[in-house]
Amino acid sequence: MSTKPASGAIRVMAVAAGVVVANNYYNQPLLNDMARDLGVSGVAASWISSLTQIGYALGLLLLLPLADRMDRRRLITVMLLLASAMLFLFALSPSYQFVLAFGFLIGLTSIVPQILPPAAQQLVPPAAAPEAVGRIMAGLLLGIVLSRFVGGWLGNMFGWRALYGGAAVVMLVLVVLLRRVLPPFQTTFHGGYLSLMGSLGRLFLAHSVLRGLAFAGAMQFAAFSLFWTTLAFHLAAMPGHYPASVAGSFALIGAVGVLGAGLVARLSRRSSVRFTLMVSGLLMLVAFPVFLLAEDSLWWMVPAVLLLDLGMQMSHVTSMATILSLDRAAASRLNTLYMFIRFLGGALGTLVGGFAWWHGGWLGVCLCGLGFCMLALVVNMRRYVAGTATAS
Repeated sequence: MSTKPASGAIRVMAVAAGVVVANNYYNQPLLNDMARDLGVSGVAASWISSLTQIGYALGLLLLLPLADRMDRRRLITVMLLLASAMLFLFALSPSYQFVLAFGFLIGLTSIVPQILPPAAQQLVPPAAAPEAVGRIMAGLLLGIVLSRFVGGWLGNMFGWRALYGGAAVVMLVLVVLLRRVLPPFQTTFHGGYLSLMGSLGRLFLAHSVLRGLAFAGAMQFAAFSLFWTTLAFHLAAMPGHYPASVAGSFALIGAVGVLGAGLVARLSRRSSVRFTLMVSGLLMLVAFPVFLLAEDSLWWMVPAVLLLDLGMQMSHVTSMATILSLDRAAASRLNTLYMFIRFLGGALGTLVGGFAWWHGGWLGVCLCGLGFCMLALVVNMRRYVAGTATAS
């Protein structure tokens, strides 16, 4: 593929990564509205977000490895069609039980953003591969934070069912666009599915760096998800009784954090992995004491959200780059393991956030978030200070 068509394809892929990953996060600023509409408690509503993330984690584990075994363009098409169907059924769900089931299936089928980076590497010359993958990751990260803005504002204006119905249509549009810009891809793994899955266990046991970074990433994503899951409840309980649109607006601050993380990532190439992970971990740790100051005031929420998102994105990009460099021939499967463990942490944080809010209020939420961040920082400090991993 020539450079110009490849550049256009990368742009479409970056947009697709952000749009599809948003399926997993639209519900977070709308949980209070969904709880009221479905007649359930806030704790019960938090399960909607938690099961969506569990479904995404299982999709990464069980379906993402297929990207090495079949034509990636065909797999992308199938997954987008399935995601569209699940979003549509979610919008039509008549009860809480159906919302839970289809929320889980939305997560399971919305794995296209993790299929795209290895595909991008095959579309451009080797020297341009890092930049191409970086653009797709930037689109993915912006999709995560801006999905809360879109979910909060459009959900508040049109209702959460209309939002998910619109998302289903967008998936069909992406099918057409991606099939136009992507060529067929050659497979890189020729064994059976059981052999493919068996290799995951061997890779996990072989790389202690993977295990440590994945666990630390899971704890950080738990803290991140805990905050965003409970933000709508906290804002609704404040004296101003702020709607979901205000919760979504804070995502714009998170977008600044993503852009800042990209700048810091370029600067950190001159520093060690250890330094970047320590700084990013400390940023997240400091965010939660600042969140405590926002119990009755929105103003303290702004710097705290910026610190949280900047730290999380810095850590995520650095960890992923380190893990993918461990074995380039198995990059997709290493990515599967890292993302699966990380999203299990996100699901845990969502669930803990619901319980912390209803049993401990905003103080309970902030203390739990602080605990997750401290645990992640301790894991990274033990690994890198002790010299058990190289800062490459």
